[in-house]
Amino acid sequence: MNFEIPASVEHYRTRIAAFVEREIIPLESQSASYDGHGNIAHGLLDELRAKARAEGLWCLQLPLADGSRIGLTGMAVCYEEMNRSIFGPVVLNSAAPDDGNMMVLEKIGTPEQKERWLKPIIDGQVRSAFAMTEPHPGGGSDPSMIQTRAVRQGDHYVVTGRKWFITGAEEASHFILIARTSDDPRHGLSAFLYHKDQPGWHIKRRIGIMGPEEHGGHCEIEFDGLEIPVENLLIGEGRGLKVTQIRLGPARLTHCMRWLGLSKRCVEIATAYAAERTGFGVRLADRESIQMMLGGLAMDIEIGRLLVMKAAWELDRGGFAKTEISMAKVHVANLLHRAADIAIQINGARGYSTDTILEWIYRYARQARLVDGADEVHKMVLYRHLDEAARGFWQWDVEGE
Repeated sequence: MNFEIPASVEHYRTRIAAFVEREIIPLESQSASYDGHGNIAHGLLDELRAKARAEGLWCLQLPLADGSRIGLTGMAVCYEEMNRSIFGPVVLNSAAPDDGNMMVLEKIGTPEQKERWLKPIIDGQVRSAFAMTEPHPGGGSDPSMIQTRAVRQGDHYVVTGRKWFITGAEEASHFILIARTSDDPRHGLSAFLYHKDQPGWHIKRRIGIMGPEEHGGHCEIEFDGLEIPVENLLIGEGRGLKVTQIRLGPARLTHCMRWLGLSKRCVEIATAYAAERTGFGVRLADRESIQMMLGGLAMDIEIGRLLVMKAAWELDRGGFAKTEISMAKVHVANLLHRAADIAIQINGARGYSTDTILEWIYRYARQARLVDGADEVHKMVLYRHLDEAARGFWQWDVEGE
C-alpha cells in the first residue's frame, strides 16, 4: 500500500493552499463578504473566480488542459485544502451541487448534451441543481418511493409532481430531474435535463434552514406540465436509478473531502487560541483535558482521511466503493460536527460569537448527517453488506487477483 501522492497533485495542493490563504481567508472576517444567506457575496465571488481561473485552479474534478486527470484520490487532497476556507469550494467551482452535476454529465452525457448543459456550468456562466428528493409520501433516501411522473407524449415528456430541499434551485439555470416513467421496480425512474426558463414548473418556496445556505438555497418546487424533449433524457428511459448511482457515490465522497478541510480548520482555530489563552495561571494548551480534546480530533481526522482515500482509490480503479463511501460519509459527517463543537468549547464565548467562523461551521455541520443519506441509512447499507459477506466483509484485495 502506497500512501504517497503524485508530485503533480502536490503541485496543485500547494497552489490551492497559497490561494486560499492569500485571497479567501482574509475575507471571512469582513461582513461585506457575505450575502443575506451567509454565503459569499456574488460580486466578490465573480472576482475571486476570475482569479482562480487565471491561476489554473478551476474545475479540478474534470480533465485538465492537457487531457489528464487528478482522479478522485487527487481530488481528496485538493478538496480538503480548498475547504480550509468556508468560501473555497465555490470559488474554485468545486462546490455542491455543481460539482456532482458536472461529474455525472461529463461521464454519461452525449456530446450534444455536454455542449448545451455541461459547458456553461464549467465556464461559470450558470449554476445547476439536482432534483430528486420529495416530500412525504415521495422519495427521500429511498428513490423507489419517487412519485413525480414523466409521461411520454410523442417527442416529449410531460412532468407533474413535487420536489423539495433542492439545493441551489433558486439560482440554478440547468436542472437534472429524476422522475418516474413507469412502475417497474428496477427501471421505473428516468433522468432528464431541463432549463429554468421552460414553462410548466415553479418554485413554491425557499425553505428556511438553521445553517448558512448554498447560493440558491434549498427549495420546494412543483411541476404542473413541464415538457421535456426526448433528447434531454440521460442515458435513456428507465436508467434514472443508474444515473443517481453514478452521481451520488462520488458526490457523497467529495462532501467528505470538503468536510475534512473544515474539520482541520476548526482544530487550527482551537489550537491557536489554546496556545495563547491562559486561565488560573495555566495556558489552555497545557491542560490535559484540552490536549485530549485536540489529540482525539487529530486522530479522528486522520481516520477520516484514510477512509476517504480508500474509497477514492476504489472508485479510481473502477470499483463501486459502496461500503467505503458509507463508512466515510458517517464518520466524517459526525466528525465535522464534533470538531466544530469542541473548537467552540475551547474558544468559549469567542467561539460562540461571530468573531470566528466556528459558529458558521457549527450551524452548517448539522446538515452533514442528513444530506446524501442519513447516518442510519448508511449504517443499514453497511449491515446488509456485512450480513451478506460475513467475515469476508473485512477481506483484503490480493494483488493480481
